[in-house]
Amino acid sequence: MNIELNSSLKIQLILEEIVLFIGSFLLFGLATDFSWWIFALLFFLPDISFAAYLINTKVGSWIYNICHHKGIMIVLILTGYFAEMEWILAVGIVFLGHAAFDRVFGYGLKFPDEFKRTHLGKIGN
Repeated sequence: MNIELNSSLKIQLILEEIVLFIGSFLLFGLATDFSWWIFALLFFLPDISFAAYLINTKVGSWIYNICHHKGIMIVLILTGYFAEMEWILAVGIVFLGHAAFDRVFGYGLKFPDEFKRTHLGKIGN
């Protein structure tokens, strides 16, 4: 399945992701007492999942998708909040922002057959 998005829809989706990224940045500052260097450190942590592609594309896509799935990040945020575990809350907030940031640039969830094929279309198109 390859979905072609028209330019106005692409702009709308990008704006939505930008707002989500900015929201995660603000929420981190409001909801946690962590230093901003923790935000920066956590922000790039999901990209380590690229290393799973060294095993094969199926495993790589599965691990990448887990580390970039917004639903999982919302569960982490809620778990951290209600369990009063600030570090889980922080990880969820920052990873959610990371996933939104990636999607601004077209890096969506990966299909298991090829790294460049995502739910947002082919990377680089």
